Amino acid sequence: MTKGLTIIGAVLGLAIAAGAATGQDAQQKALNDATKARQAQMQLYAFNLGQLGAMAKGDVAYDSDAASAAATNLASLARLDQRRLWPEGSDDMSVDGSRALPALWENLPDVMSKGSDLVTAATAMEAAAGTDLASLQAAMGAVGGACGACHKAYRTPSN
Repeated sequence: MTKGLTIIGAVLGLAIAAGAATGQDAQQKALNDATKARQAQMQLYAFNLGQLGAMAKGDVAYDSDAASAAATNLASLARLDQRRLWPEGSDDMSVDGSRALPALWENLPDVMSKGSDLVTAATAMEAAAGTDLASLQAAMGAVGGACGACHKAYRTPSN
């Protein structure tokens, strides 16, 4: 009887430990998934900004339709509800591949303000980009400034 209880206790203990490990694995997976999703969003920002920047610098010919489409994409991306992409604990110390500094979650009002600045700049870019090259060039600085303000404060520099 005692041996049976010992075996049952051992099995229950293993089941509890496995459940805890599974819960931790699920939490880490959620953090990893959020990090990958926000990195994908950043790649989409870069893709569209790359097109706009190439036109603004004269590396490629200005095309009002292409500029308008890229700027609309950029503004749409900036307006997305990103709250699920930034769970606390998805910083560079906790998730491999993350460049988000822990300070981001300590300064959420500032982060939200910087995000709002990006929406404003991207919306202005959306209105200007298809107009003419000069309007596109004028709008680039505000978008770059909004991106840079958040990255300088809350992103680990690249190696």
